[in-house]
Amino acid sequence: MAYFSNQFNTFFKGLAANNNKEYFDEHRKIYEKEVKKPFQELLRDLAQELSVYDKEIGNLQIKNAVFRINRDIRFSKDKTPYNLHVSAVVSPHGRKDMQHPGLYVMLSPDTCHFGGGMYMPDKDNLEKIRQHIVNHPKAIEALIKDKEFNKVYGGLKEGETNKILPKQFKEYGDTQPLLFNKQFYFMAEYPGEKTVIREDLLPFIAEHYRVAEPWNKWFKSALGIG
Repeated sequence: MAYFSNQFNTFFKGLAANNNKEYFDEHRKIYEKEVKKPFQELLRDLAQELSVYDKEIGNLQIKNAVFRINRDIRFSKDKTPYNLHVSAVVSPHGRKDMQHPGLYVMLSPDTCHFGGGMYMPDKDNLEKIRQHIVNHPKAIEALIKDKEFNKVYGGLKEGETNKILPKQFKEYGDTQPLLFNKQFYFMAEYPGEKTVIREDLLPFIAEHYRVAEPWNKWFKSALGIG
């Protein structure tokens, strides 16, 4: 079943050309019907689908998963008020707890992204992840080399790194460069317009979580969470 019609793409194309409050207000009903409501329905169904892997995801409150369409322009040179996409984090607490592995979903006419991992672990969790890498070198190597994961995601993204490791990890840095990472995330990208209106959008997105599940389990083990 398709959650979105081409009206989704039409709305965002129009907003891209007229990114202002006047245009948005004039087309608010279209946004509510063709974008906001079906996206919430997709996330609700997706949360239930993924509860097979993580029971807590089934209790996700959708309002805690979805990022606002309004941009935070306080510290940005770009003062356009609206994002040109919808996005959400599907995990037990959604965007309210970004330290819990889950699935990131972003849809737009330009591009669609599905991914996960630990985008920005805090200081304590970064240390736990690094210690887990040191303690389980064969497990992390198996994840890095997994053929299905690499086919879907193309491996981990090159995120932020440290030039110098904390002293307890220095001796392992030469054999496992991943220890220098401050970010551990992966992302699959697809053409936007056709992906948004796919009849099999739900299972297509859910498959990305399944492929990433070994990484999610590894992160949860590292962080000591269920």
